[in-house]
Amino acid sequence: MTQGGSATGGGYALPVFPYRRPAELAGETRRHKVAVVGGGLAGLTAACDLASRGIPVVLLDEDDTVGVRGASSRGIVYAQKTLEIFDRLGIYRRVAEKGVTWSVGRVLADDDLLYSFDAAQGSQSRQPPFINLQQFYIEWYLVDRLAELPEAELRWRNRVTGITLHDDHAALAVETPDGSYTLESEWVIDASGLASRVRQVLGARMAAELGEDRWCISDVRFEKTLPAERWTWAKAAFNDGRAVWQHPMADGVWRLDYQMGADADPQTIADPETVRDRLRRHLGATRVEIVWVGPYGYRTQLMENFRHGRVFFAGDVAHVMNPFGARGGNSGVQDAENIAWKLAAVLTGAAPEALLDSYDEERHAAGAHNIRVTTRTIRFLAPRSPFEHRLRDAVLDLARRYDFARALVNTGRLSAPFDYAGSALTTSGGGSLPNLPLVHPDGTPGALSDLLRGPGARFLVLCFPGSAAPELPAGLARCFACGGAVGDLPVLRGDAIDRLAGAGEVLVVRPDQHLAARLLRPETTAVRAAIDRALGRECR
Repeated sequence: MTQGGSATGGGYALPVFPYRRPAELAGETRRHKVAVVGGGLAGLTAACDLASRGIPVVLLDEDDTVGVRGASSRGIVYAQKTLEIFDRLGIYRRVAEKGVTWSVGRVLADDDLLYSFDAAQGSQSRQPPFINLQQFYIEWYLVDRLAELPEAELRWRNRVTGITLHDDHAALAVETPDGSYTLESEWVIDASGLASRVRQVLGARMAAELGEDRWCISDVRFEKTLPAERWTWAKAAFNDGRAVWQHPMADGVWRLDYQMGADADPQTIADPETVRDRLRRHLGATRVEIVWVGPYGYRTQLMENFRHGRVFFAGDVAHVMNPFGARGGNSGVQDAENIAWKLAAVLTGAAPEALLDSYDEERHAAGAHNIRVTTRTIRFLAPRSPFEHRLRDAVLDLARRYDFARALVNTGRLSAPFDYAGSALTTSGGGSLPNLPLVHPDGTPGALSDLLRGPGARFLVLCFPGSAAPELPAGLARCFACGGAVGDLPVLRGDAIDRLAGAGEVLVVRPDQHLAARLLRPETTAVRAAIDRALGRECR
């Protein structure tokens, strides 16, 4: 791992990355293609995605490490779609080796198991449904990967303090230990989080709402053996009838989230003796090591528009949602992928600048959806009226006895990729295709994401027996036959890919693995039109 020292954070030794004097302070003037502000999960993913597509990118972060100093971790649960993105970016193997893979979840009320699920059933992806890993590890792996990509430049201890927009570029005001300078970039991705200076300077509007409930995270190690599963209590006697989350993480650490109620005092609920008493009631008489404790409240936040001229907002700066269902960090990663492939298409001349407007259309809709989903969870866990309390208690009582009521128990709807069916870029489809295992034409095993790697913004055209091979201009898309011969196209094989479509169908797959079109025995003109629409050349 790239490291120039260490910093303490929540019981962990975090890396310290070296500061290097920017070329602009030596008088060099150049205009960058893309500048990313913020070296958190969304910013690092965006930079890595762009650089992996051959797009020059410079990332600026005011700190010199990953994670949050003094905190154990923010996000911990990474869903299948995010893991598929990490596979394409080249860090998945490290994530899988370090993290805890799981698929089974159990939902309880006191000592009663209401229901359980196994998300691996029916999964067709090469990646598992979920891997739990402290967020700073993910960020660390992305930094290491960026160090391997020649088109990426990382600038640590470079704090962005202002921005000025021009017709053909943006000018960022940057402070460093050696003084201030101006950095020019054609495009800017702001992923600097809640306190974004860029958003403040531009006066970009947002809607925000503070939550009323209070929670307390306890990251702990203990001797008791528990299965690597997600357990959630809609109410737990050992937490005074309130909700509890139980998640495994790397390094033998468990994340235990306790609902504390709206009137809870943050200092009191995080007091070491209070925490130990809570843990004893939960875990019994077992030796416990407290790694980190953090009280928190929640809020929702959604920017009015994710694009402001030459600036795109991604991750927490654009949207904040209640932390139920692991939708925050996963959504930020998917923001990053969405804008990265579109900028790559524009900068390589494959698409007009109009394509970039679709970033707001697609990811704003995803952010609003995730906020609605997580807000419903809060209304179930923290009812706001006597009627809602009675309704929640009735659902829990019925769920103990009847299957139909179990679907109404809402302890967090787990992260899923957003469906772009309503996007102006979509001809038909919109859903994310799983990262199917397959056999490449040369006989080597692989997955669908292998075909999307490489420079620019690659499209795939998957043709199933009974269709005709389209004649497309070189460089527009890679065409394959699936499961059997279609003209002289190279053939992909595998049980999973054979089930992806029926005879005569053609699938047009976007660079982010979402389905742009599902067509039945189309002519080349129809395939070409679907790609044109997905590139913003022909939007309805």
